[in-house]
This record gives sequence, structure tokens and C-alpha cells, in this order.
Amino acid sequence: MVNRPPETFDPDYVATLRKILDIAVEQIAQENRTPATKAKMAQTIVRRAADGVTDANDLVLSAVRVGETRAA
Repeated sequence: MVNRPPETFDPDYVATLRKILDIAVEQIAQENRTPATKAKMAQTIVRRAADGVTDANDLVLSAVRVGETRAA
């Protein structure tokens, strides 16, 4: 995997990450879909992407795992 620093996240890539977040949010329980939980899921996606993870399914699964527990 290639390390991808955040400064290389162009607008199209950010839009793709947003779509990944939307897909992940749809897969968690309705009661967990709070702004705090969504933010936690988004952070997970961005961190993993910055570490070089480019597989959308992997990013979705990581975010879903985090979203299974409601953030305070």
C-alpha cells in the first residue's frame, strides 16, 4: 500500500470518502446514527485512507465497526 497524506485528498477523493461514509452509516442501527457517531466513523475512514487503504469495502467495514457503538 502507498501512504497517502491528507494534503493529497483532492475534492473528488473527498467526495468518494463521503459516499463511503454514507454507505457505512446506512449499515448501522438507526439509534446509532447520531452526529457524534457519524463524526467518529468519518475520522476512521479518513485515518485509514491517509494510511493508504484504498479499498472501499475495507473502509466501509472499518467505519461500520466503529459505528456499532454509539458515540457520546
